[in-house]
Amino acid sequence: MTAPRITPALTDRAVGALVGTAAGDALGAGYEFGPPLADDAPVGMIGGGSFGWAAGEWTDDTSMAVPIARAAARGADLRDPSTHDEIVAAWIDWARTAPDVGVQTRSVLSAAGALGGDAAAARRAAQQLHERTGRSGGNGSLMRTAPVALAHLGDPDAIADAARAISGLTHYDDDAGDACVIWSVAIGHAIVTGSLSIDVGIDALPAERRGRWAGLVREAEQSQPRDFDRNGWVVHALQGAWSSIHHAGVAVLETGAPRATALRDGLERAVRGGRDTDTVAAIAGGMLGAVHGASATPAAWRRLIHGWPGLDTRGLTELAVQAVRGGELGTGDWPLGERMDYAGWGARATLTAHPHDEGVLLGSIVDLDAVLDGSAGVQVDVVVSLCRVGRAQRAETHVEQWLIDDPTDGLNPNLDFVLADTVDVIAELRGEGKTVLVHCVQAQSRTPSVAALYAARQFGVGVDEAFNAVGRAAGGATAGLPRRSGAATCQAGVIAYRRGLHSAERKLPNVGATVYAERR
Repeated sequence: MTAPRITPALTDRAVGALVGTAAGDALGAGYEFGPPLADDAPVGMIGGGSFGWAAGEWTDDTSMAVPIARAAARGADLRDPSTHDEIVAAWIDWARTAPDVGVQTRSVLSAAGALGGDAAAARRAAQQLHERTGRSGGNGSLMRTAPVALAHLGDPDAIADAARAISGLTHYDDDAGDACVIWSVAIGHAIVTGSLSIDVGIDALPAERRGRWAGLVREAEQSQPRDFDRNGWVVHALQGAWSSIHHAGVAVLETGAPRATALRDGLERAVRGGRDTDTVAAIAGGMLGAVHGASATPAAWRRLIHGWPGLDTRGLTELAVQAVRGGELGTGDWPLGERMDYAGWGARATLTAHPHDEGVLLGSIVDLDAVLDGSAGVQVDVVVSLCRVGRAQRAETHVEQWLIDDPTDGLNPNLDFVLADTVDVIAELRGEGKTVLVHCVQAQSRTPSVAALYAARQFGVGVDEAFNAVGRAAGGATAGLPRRSGAATCQAGVIAYRRGLHSAERKLPNVGATVYAERR
């Protein structure tokens, strides 16, 4: 096994596997048990549903993934029986108060608790249920499998072994184990390579079962998510999720990153398939996030995502980053550090109002600190960070965007999407009457670029005039193209931002399936 090099893009995709799972789960929660929806039916992160979820709250799908992610985050081997004991104990504890636990899973965990509460007890309970009922192929192990890949990146054999072992803790059926192997191995492949291939997962199965699953996958590609009407069954759940991904245009990607808007498209398709919407969308989300990255998840969703045990998007990010680092992340490193050290960047206070919207403040990391400690003398409702911040540098309501101030190829694979998405979430927040601080480190590259795009998209200002107006508002420091400053090389990055800005200036449509029909 060769361990992959941990790059910013790989980290984004690893975080995406968890955030995508949670996003799909929370998106589908409000539609669970409902009928299929029309192809053009709007889908939103509305909450509600049978269990009265809050908007953005995840359900049992993500809750059961969290103990697996926590084990991976401390560097545990997910094939180790002692790790399985830890996971089962966490599940049993969670299930005592959880409002939504699958029928099969609740039965197994309840019996396992009575039998001793460890992994061996859970496997025994799962087998007994299978022998008593003749079936145990529910979708409850597939929905939680995304974090398995994070613990063993670059080692598909280890991922396959861990996926089957963890599936077997509650699901004795071979179909459940096979589905988890396929999905987990394909997620690991997507995180490492940035490309999508379900065939690598099928190849990890015993030879005699590969043909059947290949046929099921082809059937999914030739059908729509709504066609898999028994999606509480693991086979139909996988087919519904893969159909959603396929018809969003990212079914077979050999290399490179797909169009970021396909993540949203794929998850909305999964929800429109109806019935077990949260689970099918969670399954699809783990794969879509692993290919596209967390930066492809709309900020409007990420600001809402939360759930048991008191985590949000930032909490999932911390777990994923620790996992890909094998649990060896230092307490001062992002995202665990209390503060990010930008002492050598020459940042200074630049706080100013946006020239076209006084409710949007533009600033630097210095201004963020001043806003948080009250010394800035202004009231801010939401912070939008365009650079990495530490735990102590977060506001109560905080949106973190993935923009890297470096022109190197591949560091900002979703650049156009992130720029437009940032502007959209600022506009959404302003529509709610909130005052927003937008900042990066120096307010010389990322912040003026986003501010100019905001003026172009929301107020119809020309791109050049938008940049110049932002520069004048800041006293000329950011007029035109930002200059080189200290250790930060901004100019080439902002040229790329401007290129994205010109294309994003045209209101981005809701992209349908036909845009992504090509295979790359």
